[in-house]
Amino acid sequence: MDATLPKPPPVGVFSQCMKGKRIRYQQTGEFHFLTFSCYRRRPYLSTVAAMELFEDALERVRLRYFFAVAGYVVMPEHVHLLVSEPRRGLLSRSVQALKLSVSMRSRERPFWQAHYHDFNVSAQEKYVEKLRYIHRNPVRRGLVAKPEDWKWSSFRHYQTVMRGIVEIESEWTARERGWQLPEWMRYRQLGFSSPVPEGEGPGAPST
Repeated sequence: MDATLPKPPPVGVFSQCMKGKRIRYQQTGEFHFLTFSCYRRRPYLSTVAAMELFEDALERVRLRYFFAVAGYVVMPEHVHLLVSEPRRGLLSRSVQALKLSVSMRSRERPFWQAHYHDFNVSAQEKYVEKLRYIHRNPVRRGLVAKPEDWKWSSFRHYQTVMRGIVEIESEWTARERGWQLPEWMRYRQLGFSSPVPEGEGPGAPST
């Protein structure tokens, strides 16, 4: 075995690209912070119609592949997601389906960059950190003054329990189920508690 290659994790699926620059750990039971961009960082998602198309595609793919969306933001030239691993297939397949769903309904060709960034979120502190990063992104870019002013993210759900196009797996939705997992998530879990950090409070991951 080549000693230069990193050792695979004790559980899950390990993958590495040919150039050795992208390493992914899937089927670990963890949430994933994902980032993918439009082709050459062009602002293909800068219109209301394009952003709503992405939200519609995300919800369709979520229902098809059975995964939870804890947070998201649609930016003019890229998106960030905080999602669980899907029940149906690998996460990489879900991302591929999501990108294809958007590009097939758009005029721009090609629409997306070929690859995406995947960061495993294994600790509660990192979970909250990534959720805050997602919600603050439009403010840091100077697009709005406050996170709640950017319609195309999960912030408003955390702030007001607003239900939008995309169903969000949050403390609100977890409390409604008595901190139980969604029915379709339970088959892979040793326990039945929600993966959402308890005690953060609605809206807290955004302040």
